[in-house]
Amino acid sequence: MSIIYLALGTNLGDRPANLRTAIGALPPEAKVVTESKIYETPPWGVENQPAFLNMAVKCETSLEPEPLLRHLKQLEAQLGRRQSYRWGPRLIDLDILFYDDLVLASEALTIPHPHLHERAFVLVPLADIAPDFVHPVLGKTVEELLANVDTNEIRPYK
Repeated sequence: MSIIYLALGTNLGDRPANLRTAIGALPPEAKVVTESKIYETPPWGVENQPAFLNMAVKCETSLEPEPLLRHLKQLEAQLGRRQSYRWGPRLIDLDILFYDDLVLASEALTIPHPHLHERAFVLVPLADIAPDFVHPVLGKTVEELLANVDTNEIRPYK
């Protein structure tokens, strides 16, 4: 089994329910081991949209990276996600952050997620569950990466 870290985000509909439904739908392909707290975060990329709820989960999986990605994209569609514009509003977003300490760059997938070190909305919840995980490309822990981003607008959700 491989250890993976996923980011979950939502800013449409019943946001807490969207996250819970997505977590409940992950197994058996991705068995959730640990969940972060939920955080309310401002939109990133396109600011004229509702605030997001974001969290991270640590999972075990027997799927290889690209089949895992296909599974997550199918799950997003089953949960009601519709394609829109880049960084636009979404019912659910599931991203692979890390897959063990794998470094992968294919046409379909890049692992580690290529922008995770720039995004407080990813690093804050990830630091809840994996502060000492070392980014296999950057050679820094999640906690060290988090120290280099602005977290002022990230708030625990209820």
